[in-house]
Amino acid sequence: MNALAQVPADFLYALGTLRKARCRSELRLDEIPAPSRLAPFAVALGAEVIGTGSLGSDYAAVHGPAAMALARSAAASDSDGDELATGRFILLHDPDGSAVWDGEFRIVTYIRAQLDADMGNDEMLGSVAWTWLVEALETHRAPYRAAGGTATRVLSESFGTLSDRPGSIDIELRASWTPAGADVQAHLEAWSDMVCTFAGLPPLPDGVSALPRRRRN
Repeated sequence: MNALAQVPADFLYALGTLRKARCRSELRLDEIPAPSRLAPFAVALGAEVIGTGSLGSDYAAVHGPAAMALARSAAASDSDGDELATGRFILLHDPDGSAVWDGEFRIVTYIRAQLDADMGNDEMLGSVAWTWLVEALETHRAPYRAAGGTATRVLSESFGTLSDRPGSIDIELRASWTPAGADVQAHLEAWSDMVCTFAGLPPLPDGVSALPRRRRN
């Protein structure tokens, strides 16, 4: 039997809506191996925003966790640039439904970005990160329910032969929610905007759409 024939029609439809998502051109989005134990069917996407090279030397982050990180990346010699933010978007599907999910689909996400010291010590940082996610979903009119998440600050310090390396603080947001239906295009677009917000990219003006991402060779 054709393996594709064993995939539920709802999941195939959901995959089709993901392909229609229009994400900002600054975001590198690629399919990655999906977890096999969370649900019978799953697809995963990885995303990253690079500070130099892909965005150009004149790019400046104006807000968000990476605003100061970009200043550090400008001095880097790596032509590929520094990673300002990274994330994962996982769509899970269980045709039998899940009481925990309150539905047949579940979106699980992860975003991480480096902070400047002042922002990293802000006690309100976690709630701000969660607000960014909620606002992104509302802005893109992506209906959802049963949302939950955890924001974590990660402090890195170096010792011994690496003692001259400055310390850093990262913010991690792990979140999940249940989309109202199988059409998840708006959910991926909202999440991709969230990754760009973490990277310090300015928001797009109202009525302006991002250019379709060019396929990399």
